[in-house]
Amino acid sequence: MRTVAVLVNPAAGGGRGAKVARRAVARLRERGLDVNELAGSDAHHAAALARDAVSSADVLATVGGDGMISIALQALAGTDVPLGIVPAGSGNDHARAYGIPRHRPERAADVIADGHTTTVDVGRIVAADGETRYFGTVVAAGFDSLVNDRANRMRRPRGRTRYNLAALAELANLRPLPFRVEVDDDRFNQELLLAAIGNAPTYGGGMRICPEADPADGLLDVTVVRAMPRWRVIRFFPTVYTGALVRHDEVELYRATSVRLDAPGIRAYADGELVGPLPVEVSVVPGALRILIPAVSPTR
Repeated sequence: MRTVAVLVNPAAGGGRGAKVARRAVARLRERGLDVNELAGSDAHHAAALARDAVSSADVLATVGGDGMISIALQALAGTDVPLGIVPAGSGNDHARAYGIPRHRPERAADVIADGHTTTVDVGRIVAADGETRYFGTVVAAGFDSLVNDRANRMRRPRGRTRYNLAALAELANLRPLPFRVEVDDDRFNQELLLAAIGNAPTYGGGMRICPEADPADGLLDVTVVRAMPRWRVIRFFPTVYTGALVRHDEVELYRATSVRLDAPGIRAYADGELVGPLPVEVSVVPGALRILIPAVSPTR
């Protein structure tokens, strides 16, 4: 019998996390697994629980969104303990990348119980203060991180509407952002709308900002979007959801093993969570994570 530590964020998805956890845990136990359910009182407590679980459990599973997975990654990267995912957040971009059922907790639990694993890369960030952390999907800086900053300062409304309003406010204040970018040995200064570094294709709940990113190729995909007039930004953003952004003249794509971003007054986010002010140095750590996935690989 395998032991599964299940790290739960009860508040994920506007409070759905607790209900999703009950359904997933019940299915895991039906499948004969020994389940230890864990719920941190805050992010620091959850991180401590994750570290303890890695030393004692066969699997560390998360019930929540990409933020909860981010906490788990800090404990799992470089170990042989696999990550299981039961999506319950608003974005669920890790689940999307690996074909994990996003709306059926029992089916997500079955993926864990079936025990089919693969090995993938993670990204490593060294922040301006020297702190190191790992990420699984995308590091973003620029217009999108300014939207996150503004939304995080807003108390109302809740949910996706808050981010839409924050995006409109930032669009009204749109300005070119002077970036210094280093992609392996290529260095340039340019006024940008945003820069994104992807280990997986999507962020923000399905926005295909790095549409060809492969989390098992030993490389990071880098999407650089040059500054553009406001009216072009309005036309640009819908194409991010389809991956058609690559057709815009303002978009440049790179593949690299290391990237450095710097821009005054801009903060970086990774897996939807705040990293801190630029500069950041980002590199790929090949094969650093085992993850439980459906036996049939998804088509991205």
